[in-house]
Amino acid sequence: MSAEIITIVISAVGLLLALGGTMFAGFAWCIRRSDSLRTDLVGVETSLGTRIDGVEQRLTARIDGVEEKLTARIDGVEQRLTARIDGVEEKLTARIDGVAADVTELKVAVARLEGPQRHLIVAGR
Repeated sequence: MSAEIITIVISAVGLLLALGGTMFAGFAWCIRRSDSLRTDLVGVETSLGTRIDGVEQRLTARIDGVEEKLTARIDGVEQRLTARIDGVEEKLTARIDGVAADVTELKVAVARLEGPQRHLIVAGR
């Protein structure tokens, strides 16, 4: 082999080694960078998880508070309506009893107006 061919072969091998080393270094940089991004993402995920848990607890507390207030208001309205309905029921019962008594008196008055049935006495022959 001549010196020129050996020089070309050594140059080609050197070039391939340089390109391969550069590619390896670039690939290693990409892996390190993706690992760094993964670590950052895990940190962000943990941070967001903590914030979401805090918001969930606060919302649960607020919802429970609103539920208690609404339950109390609904119970109050229910008691007032029950009292009003009971009052109306008592008034209607009294009025119905009064009407029933009046109807009884009316029946008696009509019976007095009509009087006893008249018996026809026919003279016997």
